[in-house]
Amino acid sequence: MAKYQVENIRNIALCGHCGAGKTTMLDKILHMTGVINHIGNVDAGSSYCDFDEEEKAHKYTIESKVTHFDYKGKLFNVLDTPGYPDFIGQTVGALWGVDNAVVVVNAQSGIEVNTRRVFQEAGKAGLGRFIVLNKMDGDNIDFDALMEQIRDVFGSECFLMNVPLGVGSKFHGVASVINPPADTSDALVDVASAHDEFVEQVVMADDEWMEKFLEGEVPSEADFAQLLPKAVASGTVIPVLCTSGKGEMGLAELLDALSLAAIAPNTIVRAAVNGAGEELELKCDPNAPLVARVFKTRSDPFVQKLSFFRIYDGSVKNGDTMQVAGSRKGVKVAQLFQMQASQTTNLDEAGPGYIVAIAKAEDLQTNTTIGNAAMEPIVFPTPMVSLAATPKSRGDEGKLSGALAKLCDEDPTFRREQDPQTKELVITGMSELHLQILQERLKRRDKVEVDTKEPKIPYRETIQVQGEGSYRHKKQSGGSGQFGEVHIRMYPFPEGTNPEEFCTKDRFPSLKEFHHDPEFNFLWVDTVVGGTIPGNFMPAIEKGFKERMTRGVIAGYRVQDVCCEVYFGKHHPVDSNETAFKTAGSMCFRNVFQNAKPTLLEPIVKIEITIPTDKVGDISGDLSTRRGRPIGMESAGGGMQTIKAEIPLAEVTTYARVLASMTGGQGSYTIEFDRYDVVPGNIIQEIIAKAKLEEEEE
Repeated sequence: MAKYQVENIRNIALCGHCGAGKTTMLDKILHMTGVINHIGNVDAGSSYCDFDEEEKAHKYTIESKVTHFDYKGKLFNVLDTPGYPDFIGQTVGALWGVDNAVVVVNAQSGIEVNTRRVFQEAGKAGLGRFIVLNKMDGDNIDFDALMEQIRDVFGSECFLMNVPLGVGSKFHGVASVINPPADTSDALVDVASAHDEFVEQVVMADDEWMEKFLEGEVPSEADFAQLLPKAVASGTVIPVLCTSGKGEMGLAELLDALSLAAIAPNTIVRAAVNGAGEELELKCDPNAPLVARVFKTRSDPFVQKLSFFRIYDGSVKNGDTMQVAGSRKGVKVAQLFQMQASQTTNLDEAGPGYIVAIAKAEDLQTNTTIGNAAMEPIVFPTPMVSLAATPKSRGDEGKLSGALAKLCDEDPTFRREQDPQTKELVITGMSELHLQILQERLKRRDKVEVDTKEPKIPYRETIQVQGEGSYRHKKQSGGSGQFGEVHIRMYPFPEGTNPEEFCTKDRFPSLKEFHHDPEFNFLWVDTVVGGTIPGNFMPAIEKGFKERMTRGVIAGYRVQDVCCEVYFGKHHPVDSNETAFKTAGSMCFRNVFQNAKPTLLEPIVKIEITIPTDKVGDISGDLSTRRGRPIGMESAGGGMQTIKAEIPLAEVTTYARVLASMTGGQGSYTIEFDRYDVVPGNIIQEIIAKAKLEEEEE
């Protein structure tokens, strides 16, 4: 049996904006609880939790870390998460592995862009939420204004669970509002009033107790211990606590508060779907069939791949074979680990609420459900910033491919793909900083260096009017020659056109057959009569068309939205062959295409930009200069607005940098492909000239 029962486990993610002091706070707590005997320093690169080489060099957290400790008989699993929005994927994964989110706010800076983001993500995950005002011993803190901002942005449910004794250089501790000390003369707010407000808000989570409270009954300490986690779980109360992590003030009180008020793993009702499609309620029963989910994957240089998972139902011990949802193959548990930042501690058995890891389980990926049921997958943010990557050293292509696959396993917000049109290897991440850090990791860990540049925009070519023409391919060089003549008509075939409705007898009186290729949105029509082109050569002509469509005609981009009717041709009984007709088809396509008013299509994306309300005018004006078309706008809460627009992809390839500059880092955006549309005439020639220049350079 697992050492800790589920009611004595507290799973917590420390999250917030960069510079709020999360990692320093956790380092101090680990020292305070006897886990470590030396306190490191983030700025000196000696933090216990920031052990990664890139973290030491840059002096900030890049990936989430799992730590654990015992505090007054309870198992605390505390996950430290990155503060930069660039690494939000690590934070999202961590939030779906815990039950509580402690949102740390720098008392000097107030609410910052990632503070809002992680608070919202914790809400989506249905977690109990706490707010910690850290660095209370800093300068220029207006506590009343800070609390007003907290309630304005995060809601009126935010109530002080303890109050600061002094502020700035005079901050020397905190006073509990539940059990106020005798001397509260240094408190920044009236402790008695804060006590009454807090208790009244907590009892609102229980209808029966609310009636008792209105009749004058006050909950006992035991009653309050039952009510408080319920209030946190329902969101009726969002406790606010004060600390100085660096000064080690308020940390013991923070742990006491979390021990009392943080919700246990069996509080949140979670569900999974079994093989029969039936929904199962996960009740944190150690005797139930195992259900767990992988929320993080990491490549460790010593034990190779580590898969971190949270157990929701059932138990697992060394030697067990765990089933994997959607797979017939099980995973053998050689050794369970409890993680302590970079260190592993062997564990014999783990039950509901435990966060554990196993090594070298290749079938386990982030989001994999373990067991004979499937949990709802974690939804990670979509990466937006792309770069075309090539290895600096020839012959490193294979090594780079393996290294990038490893990064994709570790980071759900990193993607790599080979663009079939531009032939470029494109890596995509949350920001330029995100991609920079991953390139540094490639160099250090996998000994692969890459050159990067902006990826090519995947433009497409098409026509705007009907065209007609022919081409004769004739070649004689001794022996049998080559001969093939093809006559075609070419029509615009817009996306969404129904082939059945397009191929009518009125348009094609001599129609023999037609078929549609959705990859190119290409319609092939055969109206040849009298055997002027033998049927066995028709596939070669179509192959010639397809090859030309892949290579492009006017700028080297793939052709789409075209219908080709082959209606006449000539052949030679000796010299005609498939090669001749393929060449004739390709050249005929090229010539007719050039005379059918060719144009370029560009990808149009839908963009949603969330920014402070006072930046709406600036951002809207900037979008118009980028050929953006506004669709609408809506409130995002907390003084933020979301602008929705359509915009060419070419105009937002470096938008992350621009938006950060215009909003002081407070803006964020998402894009989603919508359609292809015609490029304005004044831009087409620039694109064609650039494409020809690149072709000459290659």
